[in-house]
Amino acid sequence: MIQLGLIGDNIRRSKSPLLHRLAGELCGLDVRYEPLIPADLGLDFDAVFDRCAREGYRGINVTYPYKERVFPRLVMGDDETRAVGACNTVIFGAGTPQGFNTDCSGFAAAFRASFKGEAPGRVAMAGAGGVGKAIGFALSSLGAAELAIFDPDGAKAGALAGALRQSSNLSVRLVGSIEEAMAGADGLINSTPLGMVGHPGSAFPAERLRRARWAFDAVYTPVETEFLAAARAAGLAILSGYELFFHQGVDAFRLFTGVDVDQAALRAALLRPQPAMAHSA
Repeated sequence: MIQLGLIGDNIRRSKSPLLHRLAGELCGLDVRYEPLIPADLGLDFDAVFDRCAREGYRGINVTYPYKERVFPRLVMGDDETRAVGACNTVIFGAGTPQGFNTDCSGFAAAFRASFKGEAPGRVAMAGAGGVGKAIGFALSSLGAAELAIFDPDGAKAGALAGALRQSSNLSVRLVGSIEEAMAGADGLINSTPLGMVGHPGSAFPAERLRRARWAFDAVYTPVETEFLAAARAAGLAILSGYELFFHQGVDAFRLFTGVDVDQAALRAALLRPQPAMAHSA
């Protein structure tokens, strides 16, 4: 039996437990995947993390708002994760746990699959937190021409810009407003919690969307956020957060188990109605 988990604050509707259980079934593995909400457990993040390490978990995923908080507790599994400075996948074993960032590889895979042969062009991004960091490095690997970053927390935006300038060839611009970031942008990326269940709204003004070519929202609960609905209405090509969820999950499952799942079969399984227990997370 392979015990996995997800630590995050707003994960009651997460489909990650279902994805990993179904991937396990398709690969002939007994996978258990538990949602772990620190507040519900009466523990802080570090106590939940320690419990997973102590109780024999093979690995965990880490989501908002802990992707950067977990970083000092890990040794990095690859140079890209070290450069990103945020982690969403942890492997336990002998010694210090290993950290990986499948948001980075997952976004790159989702973009290539959805926009075959296209380059991102000039991109405006709202949010420079954990997922924003991963997407920034993925954009570099995809050959983006420029990334304009806006975050109300100027220190966060500056740290991401500095990391990208040091570790990639991506041209990065820090801006004082999302409107400034959108000027001349081909792509629009939301990597803030806005649009998530419990966080209504959009980081991008709807009246300015038509000037762009494509839009991506890292939020996937719900899949159709206010931002994506407005972008779709404005005629932009859409990349939903579900695609990031799916591809990062496939990459994390490979790290947890050493096995590649049949992606077409997994997509089909995720669309089938599930017993009530499978929806509990």
